[in-house]
Amino acid sequence: MKRVPFHAVHSVHKSRQRAGYGVKKRNFIFRPHIILSGLAFSLFSCSGGETAIPPAGEPYLLALPAQYSTPNLPEDNPMTVAGVELGRRLFYDPILSADSSRSCASCHLPERAFTDGKSIATGVNERPGRRNAQSLANAAYQYRGLFWDGRSATLEEQALLPVEDPNEMGHDWAEVERSLRRHPSYPAWFAAAFETTDTSQITRRLAAKALAQFERTLISAGSKYDRVKRGEATFTEMEERGQHIFFDTSEELPEGECGHCHTPPLFTDQTYMNNGITEAPALADFRDKGRGEATGQYFDNGRFRVPSLRNVALTAPYMHDGRFATLEEVIEHYNQGGHYSENVDPKIRKLHLSDTDKLALKAFLETLTDSTFVNNPEFRNPF
Repeated sequence: MKRVPFHAVHSVHKSRQRAGYGVKKRNFIFRPHIILSGLAFSLFSCSGGETAIPPAGEPYLLALPAQYSTPNLPEDNPMTVAGVELGRRLFYDPILSADSSRSCASCHLPERAFTDGKSIATGVNERPGRRNAQSLANAAYQYRGLFWDGRSATLEEQALLPVEDPNEMGHDWAEVERSLRRHPSYPAWFAAAFETTDTSQITRRLAAKALAQFERTLISAGSKYDRVKRGEATFTEMEERGQHIFFDTSEELPEGECGHCHTPPLFTDQTYMNNGITEAPALADFRDKGRGEATGQYFDNGRFRVPSLRNVALTAPYMHDGRFATLEEVIEHYNQGGHYSENVDPKIRKLHLSDTDKLALKAFLETLTDSTFVNNPEFRNPF
C-alpha cells in the first residue's frame, strides 16, 4: 500500500470562533486574536481505504474555550496527533471486547453526549452492568476521580478497567495485547503515537494512554448558555427565569439550590454527595455504597459523583442507577426534598417550585445542549 503524506494544518473554524476557543500546545496556552482550532488535520486515504498515519511526535494542539482553565495534562502522556487518532480508533474498535461485540463507544455514543440512553449500561452477552454510563464531555477536567465512585484517579487508569470487567467488555488484556500486536495496522499506529520499535512494546498501558488522549479532546463549550454569556444570543423569558432559579439570583423567585453543586463553566463541582434519592435509616443500608465502596469510609456510603449538567437534555436517564427517565422527574425529586439518610446534603430540601418554575428550570437546562459538540466529526467513528 502506498503511503500518502500527512499534512497537519491549523484551520479557522467558525463554530470554534463562536465558542471562544484558544489553542494549547503542550504546556503553553495561546489565545490569539484569530482563534484557531485545536488541530484540524486531514487523513488521506490509501488505495485500500486505510487512513494514512501521521508522523511520530507531531504535537496535538488542544482546543480550549476562553472561559475554561488549562487542564492538568500528565507529563508522561503528551498529546500527539497520532496518539489522539490511535485513541479514537481504539475507542470505536470492538477488538477490546471478548466477543468483538462491544467498544467503548457502545456505552458512550457521541449523539447522546457520550452516554448510551440506558438506565444501566450493558456489556458482552447483554450482561447488565452496575451503573448508568456517564458522559465523557470535558473528561480532561475530571481531576477528582473517575466513575460514579471516583475509584480511578486518571483517565489512563480508568481506561484499563472496562476491558476486563465481566459485565462490560469481559476480555483479558493479555489477549488484547496479542490481538493488537498481530493486527495489520495497529503496530504502525503505535509506532507513530509512542515510537515503539517492536510489537512486543505494544502494551495495555500504551493503549490506555491513547484512549486518554482522545478522551481529553472531548471538550464541550458551545451551548446556547455559552453564546448568551458571550453576548451572542439572549435567553427567552422562561430560560431567564430558569437561570435565576438555578443560581438563586432573584429575591422574587424560589431558590433551586442547583448552582452550588453544578457550578459553571463545567456545571459540576466534582465532589461526591448524597442527593437524597434513596432513604437509608443507617448508612450501611445502601445497596450501592458508591463513594464509600471506593474509600472504605462509612460516611461516604451513598455518595456519588456530582455529574456535569452540560448536554443534560441528551443524557437521560439520570442518576447513577438511571432511575429517572426525564428531566421533569429529576426536578420533581429535588422539589420534594429527597429522602432521609444521615449524610444527605443539607442543600437537599423542599424547594416549593410552582409548575411554571419547574418548566422554566427545564428550559434553562436545555440551553446547556451543545450541538457542535455532539456533531463534531473529529469525535466520530473513524472506520
